[in-house]
Amino acid sequence: MEECQMSIFIGGAWPYANGSLHLGHISSLLPGDILARYYRQRGENVLYVSGSDCNGTPIAIRAKQENVPVKEITDRYHAEFAACFSKLGFSYDIYTRTDNSTHHQAVQEIFLQLMENGFIYKKVIEQTYCESCVQFLPDRYVEGICPNCGKQARGDQCDFCSTILDPLDLLDKRCKLCGSTPTVKETEHFYFSISKWEDKLTSYVNEMKSKGTWRDNAIQLTERYINEGLHDRAVSRDLPLGVNIPVAGYEDKKIYVWIEAVSGYYTASIQWAKETGQDLTEFWGKNTISYYIHGKDNIPFHTVIWPAILLGLQKQEALPDYIVSNEYVTLEKKKLSTSRNWAVWVPDILERYEPDSIRYFLTINAPENRDTDFSWREFIYSHNSELLGGYGNFVHRTLKFIEKNYNGVVPRAKTDANIQVKIEKLYRDSSALIENAHFKQALELIFAFIRDANKYFDEQKPWKTITENKTECDEAIYHCVLIIANLTQLLAPFLPFSSNQLAQWLSLPPLQWEPISAYSGKLADPVKPLFTRIDIQCIDSEIERLYQQATNF
Repeated sequence: MEECQMSIFIGGAWPYANGSLHLGHISSLLPGDILARYYRQRGENVLYVSGSDCNGTPIAIRAKQENVPVKEITDRYHAEFAACFSKLGFSYDIYTRTDNSTHHQAVQEIFLQLMENGFIYKKVIEQTYCESCVQFLPDRYVEGICPNCGKQARGDQCDFCSTILDPLDLLDKRCKLCGSTPTVKETEHFYFSISKWEDKLTSYVNEMKSKGTWRDNAIQLTERYINEGLHDRAVSRDLPLGVNIPVAGYEDKKIYVWIEAVSGYYTASIQWAKETGQDLTEFWGKNTISYYIHGKDNIPFHTVIWPAILLGLQKQEALPDYIVSNEYVTLEKKKLSTSRNWAVWVPDILERYEPDSIRYFLTINAPENRDTDFSWREFIYSHNSELLGGYGNFVHRTLKFIEKNYNGVVPRAKTDANIQVKIEKLYRDSSALIENAHFKQALELIFAFIRDANKYFDEQKPWKTITENKTECDEAIYHCVLIIANLTQLLAPFLPFSSNQLAQWLSLPPLQWEPISAYSGKLADPVKPLFTRIDIQCIDSEIERLYQQATNF
């Protein structure tokens, strides 16, 4: 019987459209693009979605601070996000936003279906209320001390210990808008019966643990939440913007962002299907492998809340397969802080550095299993020594040699069986690592091969054999080009811009994920350096810029 083709769904977390992207965002989201490019090269059916979260409380706060309409804020940052992702080579099939009509309608349908299935109910609760602002306070409008770890926290979650909170849990509560101490008043809200799914979620997490498809931090945090007992959570709030509750008499209330935002993966898929005329169900069924890409702080929303929603919608076959949850990135040994302007902003770094340099460093230095640090010294030395000195050097001296000694025509030779075996093994080993979300290891493996390729060039001494033994020189240069052609494909998911340049120089067909066993041809264009050296004086200037922006903030 013929096997059904697997489809690959990749969901990248949705950044809040209330401020510029920083390198922490890109570090956590980049794995999604690597996966999408890799699977497309394999010829798989891929849907890669994300968008800007335009309904969250942080946006309302930003708009109030600037005294401008919310839409002015969301339009500004959505456009900036889309431009930054494009410049970095992110290959989303759709990058949308949560304030569009498709998302609102689909989220309301999800709400009503959960209600019809008996998993949403009404309850009178106590909620923080600000007498000065004359409004109930959404969770993120309340700040205080986390009762679990004693650190400063928001009303929805503590960033230090990852505890999911209710504003009433906080100690020393205050209104984020005006700084006054909020009171507590009764109000009626809708609740989602997460507790009903505790047993099924426990079994599901145990299954994912045995498969090894979730990062360790996702397993550990999710087990902690479940062991502490899952509690029903409010799915409505008195918010100034968002998706209206589709129930008569409750239209002024909004569907709470924690259920609305994660549903964006599905609503974006609906929008993509409408715009392309393609089938939505193939990416949300039993023959789909799904990857969810996000940072550590978003783990419970992807491993508890979204699975519970899918179970409530009777879409058990669509539960997440892979949770790719990065740890945090620090900056010059200090915690990133947007409030103190201690960050490398993506629009700024893109003005001065090449996207492949950024992609390389954030992958080879990725916080896959532990926090990692971004330092300007390491970034610049990594570019100069590894991208330029290793990979770029091998490519440049090989192709320049052909341009100078062969008039740009690659010499013909028979492929050495041992070299071909090594190339084929590199594809297999890299595949296994990428598919299991070990991107750093995959890139390290490829660059170890590049170091061996440089060693091979040195040992063959083509600058000598070109006059002493032409046949031997032809064979060595041919194999170097064969290696470059394969590296072009192997590195395309990681370094798409330089791979596209090499593919153009070598006149390669559309890049695939299968070994190239023979090559012949003429270099299409005059050879230029694949990468250029970054002046190490930039280290001091970038650090000075960083401290200056924080001081002047």
